Amino acid sequence: MFATKFSVVANPSVGVARAHRAARPNGLTHKVPVACGRLKRFVPIAARMPMAASTPRTGLADGVVSCSRPIVASRNELQRSRTGVVARNSADATAEPSSDAPNPAGTFLVGVMWFFAHQLIGVGNDVIMKYTGQNLAVAQVVFLRFLFATISMIPVMLASGMDSFKTDRIPLHIARSALLAGGIFMYCKGLTIAPIAMVTTLNFTIPLFTLVLAAFVLKEKVDATRWIGTLVGFAGVTVVVQPGAATFNPMYLIILVSAFMFASLDVLNKVFVGKESFWAMIFYTALFTTIICAIPAMGVWVAPTQMQLILLAILGGGANLLLYCLLKSFSLVDASALAPFRYVELIWSAAVGLLVFGEVPAMSTLYGALIIIPSTLYVVWAENRKAKAE
Repeated sequence: MFATKFSVVANPSVGVARAHRAARPNGLTHKVPVACGRLKRFVPIAARMPMAASTPRTGLADGVVSCSRPIVASRNELQRSRTGVVARNSADATAEPSSDAPNPAGTFLVGVMWFFAHQLIGVGNDVIMKYTGQNLAVAQVVFLRFLFATISMIPVMLASGMDSFKTDRIPLHIARSALLAGGIFMYCKGLTIAPIAMVTTLNFTIPLFTLVLAAFVLKEKVDATRWIGTLVGFAGVTVVVQPGAATFNPMYLIILVSAFMFASLDVLNKVFVGKESFWAMIFYTALFTTIICAIPAMGVWVAPTQMQLILLAILGGGANLLLYCLLKSFSLVDASALAPFRYVELIWSAAVGLLVFGEVPAMSTLYGALIIIPSTLYVVWAENRKAKAE
């Protein structure tokens, strides 16, 4: 639910791949937004995370601002979604506790609570995007969301020092921004035509698309069992969208297109992560995404009401708060231990969809989720096992 979410890609010395929430042997991606109001507490946390380049962190998410928030990761790799942070933990002991050191029950519970908080904020962001998208063009909603998100990043950049603005990889930022803009546009559009629970369920396929792209684009070796798990997962997609049924809406396919674009962003992160600083990745991806979205937004511009502006400002700030909660959870609990909780998001989505929009989850969505979720968990587990073996 990347309703306003910042994807940050954390890239350790080992490598990064994305796992919206998509796990991969060499890294994972988590969608993580940056905290604004509690900047003094956020900066120290980010500083302890793995770094890509020589700057403070290599990026904790894959696309600074991403709507989809897939979050799947192994203990060695941090992964996010609809939103997106993917990061492989570095060997630095300060970045994360050893996998051999058990977390106290209290610490684990607090970490899970932070993780649930990040999910609830994400669902809230989805609600805002769905609501505002009913009266404003999707292009305008996405543009304003990124605009407010970019503005809220400025204090973080200034607090990190002027060096955080330095970058020599503008083409990379533009490419990331183009994928992110397209992915979030499709995701937001999907929220306006489909129940939130369905959009959330279909976005669980990001790890599956990531595996396919890694195999064909990056030429990574994928064994038969992972291919089977992926095919079973996509079979679950057909159960959700029900092609051929009288109720089938071809527009539902744009939700899958958004998942594919987020997965493509993960692959791009895997190739380039570590060649750019963390803060630069976040800020410039958000900035260029705003610029890219401005073009279509101007063509359908309608003066937003004061309430709509307030909601969209909350949407942009929500991305920051979401990132803060996600980072807090990963600072307390191993990413692999949190991965299964990723799918609790479907419960939040279904509940909010019912209470706010009167959306009753279709049985096809629930049945499809029962197929997609185990398949995705298996693919992620297999990727993590392969990563540890290497």
